[in-house]
Amino acid sequence: MTDQTDIPTLRRILSEHRSIAVVGLSANWYRPSFFAAKYLQHHGYRIIPVNPAYDEVLGERCYPSLTDIPEPVAVVDCFRRAEQIPPLAEQAVAMGARVLWLQLGVVHEAAARYAREAGLTVVQDRCMKIEHARLFGGLNFIGVNTRVISSKRPGIPR
Repeated sequence: MTDQTDIPTLRRILSEHRSIAVVGLSANWYRPSFFAAKYLQHHGYRIIPVNPAYDEVLGERCYPSLTDIPEPVAVVDCFRRAEQIPPLAEQAVAMGARVLWLQLGVVHEAAARYAREAGLTVVQDRCMKIEHARLFGGLNFIGVNTRVISSKRPGIPR
């Protein structure tokens, strides 16, 4: 895998980019997309739901597709199967997103290469919620080894 998942890159993405279009966000509280988006929303990120099945999720207007979003989006976070990623990568490039983030278990090298060549940072097979908690505090409080060694705790982005 050739995605950009080193710690400084992940920390930069999570610190600098505050608007996230969550493709495939479910309104069902027990779905991973809902849990991750609610966590990120709670930590100050602007969540823009993308799912044609809903009008609203997490108190935010839900759009049927990325092309329907009327505002700038920094990160396109995809909770979709790998075979559905190529058109999402094309739409992310067309809308001027800065990051294409593919959730746990989702890898599509051709779409990632396309997005990288267009200037996007690409993260594959990672969860934004897990990475935020690992890098900015949260997981280490319950004894989880985050594999981030530092004598200083990084600031939490606001």
